[in-house]
Amino acid sequence: GFETQLPSSCPHCQAPGFRYFGTGTERLEQELAKYFPSATCLRMDSDTMQARGSHDVALERFRHGEVSILLGTQMIAKGLDFPNVTLVGVVDADTSLRQPDLRARERTFQLIAQVAGRTGRGERGGRVLVQTSCPEDPAIVFASRHDYLGFAVQELEERRACQSPPFRTAVRIILRSEDEARVAAESQRLTDLIRQEIRDQQADMRVAGPAPCLFARLQKYYRYHIQMVAAELATLQQLWRSVETKFSCAAEVEYVVDVEPLSFR
Repeated sequence: GFETQLPSSCPHCQAPGFRYFGTGTERLEQELAKYFPSATCLRMDSDTMQARGSHDVALERFRHGEVSILLGTQMIAKGLDFPNVTLVGVVDADTSLRQPDLRARERTFQLIAQVAGRTGRGERGGRVLVQTSCPEDPAIVFASRHDYLGFAVQELEERRACQSPPFRTAVRIILRSEDEARVAAESQRLTDLIRQEIRDQQADMRVAGPAPCLFARLQKYYRYHIQMVAAELATLQQLWRSVETKFSCAAEVEYVVDVEPLSFR
């Protein structure tokens, strides 16, 4: 929950030189137009692909050579088979790496591996360029080597050391409401009940939160979450049964319990 003003100089050495600018697909589209003015570029993201069937139309244009450069978000990383693609670039590969998610490294490795699979499918071969500010990170290193087993061994070792899934069981409780103050208050009240029940049962369990979700607001709802980790699922089930009988959630707040969550967003 730490917050601070954006610095105008380095907090350590006081050197100036900070610049703030966007790095989204629109910015990349502008850069591509500047460096490759004769190439046709097509951008695929949530802003440009809103019409029904727009994805299929865009991909067919690319497949038939009407578009030279296909630029997009993760939606173009999976399941596409274009034999004529000889170069793929992953820009800012750290975006998924630095998210507060247990599976951040796993997702980053998966994304780079999937993107790499989009090129070199034809006789001409292919090349993949990964732009990152963390070239030594295991997810980047192992993905660049196509070494799934090496990545899996190291990732499992770290999770074992941190007593994280799959070596322990995780449960995530997500609360949402159109009223931010109300969902924050209910999240805190539920967390207090959980912590008290842990003390009463002397349960071997870790609790994190409450805190806003990574996507703190989706559509009209504000979202908070609480995370619990224990050695056994039965321990979490027993504790939750006790807590649920004592927690009467406000009518304007909804909540769900996600066992072994695939995402912590």
